[in-house]
Amino acid sequence: MASWHEIEKDQSEFAAKVKARFDAGTNKTIATLRRDGSPRISGTELAFTDGEMTFGSMGGSMKLLDIRRDPRIAIHSPTLEPPADHPEQWLGEAKLAGTAIEIPAREEHPGAGFFRVDIREVSVVYVGEPTDHLVVESWDATHGYRRRARH
Repeated sequence: MASWHEIEKDQSEFAAKVKARFDAGTNKTIATLRRDGSPRISGTELAFTDGEMTFGSMGGSMKLLDIRRDPRIAIHSPTLEPPADHPEQWLGEAKLAGTAIEIPAREEHPGAGFFRVDIREVSVVYVGEPTDHLVVESWDATHGYRRRARH
């Protein structure tokens, strides 16, 4: 597991691409685990604050209950469609998996949950040049940084 700061320090260009995809829109999608182990997806916002990826959840929400019971999560960047006539201009998408670590709640949000993410894996996908393939860049705790092309 790694903090966002560690990934930025080790792979700054890759981290900048990931951050750009997550910052492309306000609403991200988070996957949590229900009590029976099945997945639940919800909307969330994600911030890059003081070297950490952070997010919150409203008090009493199913997402908050899921995370407090089992902190394993996955988060997907906003979904943006590639321009039909210029797919190379598509920003792409980013996703991560890790563990949500609860941090102290803010006084103005009683009952809410606030979390930082310990990252197990993170990736970004975009159209390569020439536009006949996808590029997948990733980092995980076992292999570190990798770049692959998918034709």
